[in-house]
Amino acid sequence: MLTLKQWQFCLTEMDKMFPEAHCELVHRNPFELTIATLLSAQCTDKLVNRVTATLFEKYKTPEDYLAVSIEELQQDIRSIGLYRNKAKNIQALSQKLLDEFDGQVPATREGLESLPGVGRKTANVVLSVAFGVPALAVDTHVERVSKRLGICRWKDSVLQVEETLMKKTPMDEWSKTHHQLIFFGRYHCKAQNPGCDHCPLFTVCREGQKRFRKGLVKRSE
Repeated sequence: MLTLKQWQFCLTEMDKMFPEAHCELVHRNPFELTIATLLSAQCTDKLVNRVTATLFEKYKTPEDYLAVSIEELQQDIRSIGLYRNKAKNIQALSQKLLDEFDGQVPATREGLESLPGVGRKTANVVLSVAFGVPALAVDTHVERVSKRLGICRWKDSVLQVEETLMKKTPMDEWSKTHHQLIFFGRYHCKAQNPGCDHCPLFTVCREGQKRFRKGLVKRSE
């Protein structure tokens, strides 16, 4: 397992690599971010952004999503995986916002997680990005990088990964660390091609060292 000193080294290096890391889901307000994050489950941000480019011009309020049939909304997001269930959740979420939150996305975890289709990860993203509340959402990139590096155990659940990262990362760096871990996993430590041969974290990385011992990684230094 990484020591705190090693983890801080990782955070510093990722900050050098991706100083401008940010949420890549295109949105203009908390409502659009909530919808986009809901759509992003098991789907790439790039595809979501292609769909929401037209979706967010057609639908701007909860009322707009409820003014059409479920079949029409399904058609509008058809290229996204699980589109039937996501369309159902979007309409249910929109109705709940109108019924219980005056049409506004709540700025609390409890309120967000009460919305259909909004789990802990989505709530963390909205809290952090839309409302500036310290949070550390764990998506597939964050989980993969955390376990490869060895800050977390391979058997840890997503919640355990989140708890470990929050415990070992200063609170004022949670949001930045979330985005930098995503960028690191999305653009460098990829699922199929981790980039160990030119990784600045190689010396402290559990997976990198394992791959090196197996002869899967060649280092120039």
